[in-house]
Amino acid sequence: MHLDVQDLRNFYYRSALGRAAQRVIRNELLTYWPEAKGQSVLGYGFAVPLLRPYLHEARRVTGLMPGPQGVMAWPAGMPNVSVLCEEANWPVETGHVDKLVLMHGLETSEQPALVLEEAARVLGPGGSAVFIVPNRAGVWSRRDATPFGFGRPYSNSQLNAQLVRSGFQVERSSAVLYQPPSHQRFWLRTGAMIEQVGKKLAGPLSAGVLIVEATKHSRMPTGLGQTLTSRSSTVLGGLAQPEVKPA
Repeated sequence: MHLDVQDLRNFYYRSALGRAAQRVIRNELLTYWPEAKGQSVLGYGFAVPLLRPYLHEARRVTGLMPGPQGVMAWPAGMPNVSVLCEEANWPVETGHVDKLVLMHGLETSEQPALVLEEAARVLGPGGSAVFIVPNRAGVWSRRDATPFGFGRPYSNSQLNAQLVRSGFQVERSSAVLYQPPSHQRFWLRTGAMIEQVGKKLAGPLSAGVLIVEATKHSRMPTGLGQTLTSRSSTVLGGLAQPEVKPA
């Protein structure tokens, strides 16, 4: 079940805990991809809070948001790059994406295999994808005070297995969000310190979020390639400027 885009926007842009989570996850993503000069960067689900560092240097940045979730204009004060789409039919040409980020798009989907199928289809040669999901063993997945408390949480082995079944090769992984999912001022003030200590000493089982980078196998599993090449990839007309309130 997808969360409503208004709830996601309110958490990441209008709450102190959401801004802290956004900062931690985005900083971790930047250790994977410090830059994207001249590249095509795509986010799916509600990944737009992580894409801002790439806006000025990437050739193209696009934020896809699934229909059941809804869409909002993004980024604020700049030309909109946010597009509403179907989960299993992204308006992106095959093989044209260099970097793909999925957040709040996999664990909330009722058809995750098709989401991963589309992710594999749009990635170009040498491209890579980062999947950000709630950690099944972490506290964040057990509290519905944040978006990571909804949908299907994963263990690292479960996510890796699903990626391999969908034609991906796992390259590296990490875990973040060791601070408690609490809006209390004490935990927010000490969040940065807890994050540093957690990454050094606690191990991934204590983290709230798992991050996995994967690339496409050079040879896709039998039968999957035919599905990918036959899927329509025309851009959805009339959706480049959704009539919603800006974030």
